[in-house]
Amino acid sequence: MTVKQQAQLVLNLATPAILAQLTTTMMQYIDASMVGSLGAEASAAIGLIETTTWLLGSICSACAAGFYVQVSHQLGATDNATARNTLRQGIISVLITSTLLGLLALCISPFLPAWLGGNNHINGTASAYFAIIALALPAFQFSMFASGMLRSSGNMIVPSIMSVVMMALDVVFNFFLIFPTRTLTILNTEFIMPGAGLGVIGAGIGTVSAELVAALISMYLLCFRSKVLSLRLDKGRFRPTAKVVKKALHIGLPMGLQQAVMCSAYVMTTIIIAPLGTIAIAANSFGIIVESLCYMPGYGVSDAATTLVGQSLGAGRKELMKRFAWISVGLGMIIMCIMGIVMYAGSPLALTMMTPDGEVQKLGVEILRIEAFAEPMFGASIICYGVFVGAAQTLTPSIMNLASMWGVRITLAALLAPSMGLRGVWMAMCIELCFRGIIFLIKLKCWKIR
Repeated sequence: MTVKQQAQLVLNLATPAILAQLTTTMMQYIDASMVGSLGAEASAAIGLIETTTWLLGSICSACAAGFYVQVSHQLGATDNATARNTLRQGIISVLITSTLLGLLALCISPFLPAWLGGNNHINGTASAYFAIIALALPAFQFSMFASGMLRSSGNMIVPSIMSVVMMALDVVFNFFLIFPTRTLTILNTEFIMPGAGLGVIGAGIGTVSAELVAALISMYLLCFRSKVLSLRLDKGRFRPTAKVVKKALHIGLPMGLQQAVMCSAYVMTTIIIAPLGTIAIAANSFGIIVESLCYMPGYGVSDAATTLVGQSLGAGRKELMKRFAWISVGLGMIIMCIMGIVMYAGSPLALTMMTPDGEVQKLGVEILRIEAFAEPMFGASIICYGVFVGAAQTLTPSIMNLASMWGVRITLAALLAPSMGLRGVWMAMCIELCFRGIIFLIKLKCWKIR
């Protein structure tokens, strides 16, 4: 393959993955906008426990990766039967993991908001929202698992379509669950729209309901309609074997530990922000959602890089694997640079659409414009990490992420927050993301392919 053909293949795989990531982020954006219309306290209730929900999701993601990276290698080596057996064993393994994790999260839900420094005005609502997420954790797990498996087989289209379906369902469910029965005027005609009026609780129920439908459809398409992974093609065992689980742990455990410690750092950031007040919590929550519209394309390119690197390694084509890695990183950094410019210019409009509160809007715009300068290097770190995941080399990159997050971001945030408030926290974030991008580029440059 020529360099041009390789770049085209990366782009072809990355485009639907980028669209999938963007639609997922749009779902969060729509959720936040609907809840934002209820006031700053409603937004702060979700924002308070948001980083902890990331922790749950990241552990589920690492568990799924332990199996779909194996499948990527096996498909690259044209060992399709073994790939299907890995899929079968992965189904049982992720079901057990997500169920136990969900039960643990449910047990701590009454106490979590207080642990995070929330006040009595938002703690009850935040606790109920987190309990809903905990109960639906297996659905989130299988949605990630099915998407990862399909991407590993080179199918980027179905996960992208399912992301759109999930977003559409989320909008519909939220429309009827968040708001009370009301009258809407469309083209001078009044319509009575029924509604449950559940507020933040309705947003949680709507989100998990959409995720459940998407997970069921995705698993059906994976297990019965996939050309190479359909379980109808042969018979195999679902009971996990020591060999497959051991390899899954080798891939997923460093990722899971990294994500757990990374998300605990996000939780620590929330603890640093919580004393700054409801306005700061709400602005931080909205800022994170708007920023994710910019960095999600980077995760789309990372997904493509994981697939191409994994299959190239499975086929024994190591030089091709490294070329795919650099092409993916270059493409991702260009896209993230463009998105950073868009975020800097468009942040006032984005915040206006998400909340009517003027103070939250003003603070949100300021922190987003600080973060815009870090987007290209953030993209470099995201995609480099995806490259190493595809190569099943996750330990050292995980340590790098942890050292950067705890050694740079949390330390600087704790130092700057008392004097600069939320702006200081986001300044620390900007500096840390630039540092992380640099060390990942150095790691990729010095990478010795075994």
